[in-house]
Amino acid sequence: QVQLVESGGGLVQAGGSLRLSCAASGSIFSINTMGWYRQVPGTQRELVATITSSSGTNYADSVKGRFTISRDNAKGTVYLQMDSLKAEDTAVYYCYARRILVSYWGQGTQVTVSS
Repeated sequence: QVQLVESGGGLVQAGGSLRLSCAASGSIFSINTMGWYRQVPGTQRELVATITSSSGTNYADSVKGRFTISRDNAKGTVYLQMDSLKAEDTAVYYCYARRILVSYWGQGTQVTVSS
């Protein structure tokens, strides 16, 4: 089992920055992919960014050039640096981890960008 706890969400003005963190605990060995998804009420959860254990990254087109994902494998922690935030980035952001074909999710952290 893997537990994920997010932190770093909040309220920020458009153009500002936030940094999300997600700490994994439990059986963190053999975690391959970690990442972030987001969801607006009434819509489907969507990919924001993922990173593999060998640091391969994947970003949604809407965040490329503005968001940066990074990871500390030893600590089982993944980060999302969000710059040049826009009102449309407002959502609940969920941490994600995949280990041996099983997916895990955090509880989510709210990010609100005021225009």
